[in-house]
Parts: sequence; C-alpha cells; structure tokens
Amino acid sequence: MKKLIVFLACGIMIGSAAKAQTAMKIAYINSAVLLQSMPERVNADSALSKYTRTFQEQIEMMTKEFQTKLSAFQKDEKTMSEAMKEVKAKELQDLQARIESTQQSAQEKIQQKKQDLYTPILEKADKAIKDVAKEKNYDYIFDVNSQGGGIVYSKEEFDVTALVKAKLGIK
Repeated sequence: MKKLIVFLACGIMIGSAAKAQTAMKIAYINSAVLLQSMPERVNADSALSKYTRTFQEQIEMMTKEFQTKLSAFQKDEKTMSEAMKEVKAKELQDLQARIESTQQSAQEKIQQKKQDLYTPILEKADKAIKDVAKEKNYDYIFDVNSQGGGIVYSKEEFDVTALVKAKLGIK
C-alpha cells in the first residue's frame, strides 16, 4: 500500500512538473532580418558611408602624395648628396607614418560613429522585442541569428543569480 501511495505521489509530481514546463511560452526572433527591415538603418548606413568616404579621400590624397614623392626620390636619388637622401628618406618615412596614423584614427572614428548611429536603432529594436514579449506573455525570446541562439528577453522571475550567490555565500 505504501508503495502504491509513493508511486501515485511521484506520478502526480512528475505530471505537475511536466504541465508547468509546457505552460512556459518561448519564442524566437531573427534580429538580422529585423534590423535589415528598419528604415532608420538605411539612413544610418548612408550617413556612415558618407562619413567613411571623407576619410578614404583624405587617405587616398596622402597616398598619392607619398607615391609622387617616392617616384621623385627614386628618379633623383643618383644625383642627390647623402645628406639630401637622408632628408628625403626621412620625409617619406614621416609621410608614411602620418598615413598609417590617419588610417588608424579613421578606423577608430568610424567605429565610434557607427556606434553612435546604430545605438538608438538597436535600443528601439530591443524595446519593441521586450514590449511584444510582455504583451504576448512570453517567458523567453531567443535570437536565432546570434551565436548559440542567445536570449534577448527573459522574465526576471527566472533569474536565479541571487539564489546561486546565496548558495555560494556571496552577498
């Protein structure tokens, strides 16, 4: 008799756990498709391209100047004194260093501009995802576009960080 009661109790608990898990609402989104379809992205892409072109043009001008000076140096090198060769070689090295510095600076500025342009778009998309999740009562929303299908929304009630910290004795 005891075995029957224990067996029934286990069956009820397993059934309740399975029922609780099936009640969880999970959805997914493809963030790449979402971002690609947002009209703000087109404007951001255009502004970023325009901004990038200004640096490309500047670097191209500097590169042409370097090529011109290098050609002149190579052409006149045989007739130059050693002191003049050193001066011209130093000038070429300095110009090449300026080009490299400008390229690095341009990359950093372009990256910052991209972040400035795309942050509001990403925040708008994130807010919309969370609003839909709350409206439709989803427990989790996964992004199929991210590595490993990252979670883009989860209910706070499923966060066990505080419990794990307590288990570890961390405040």
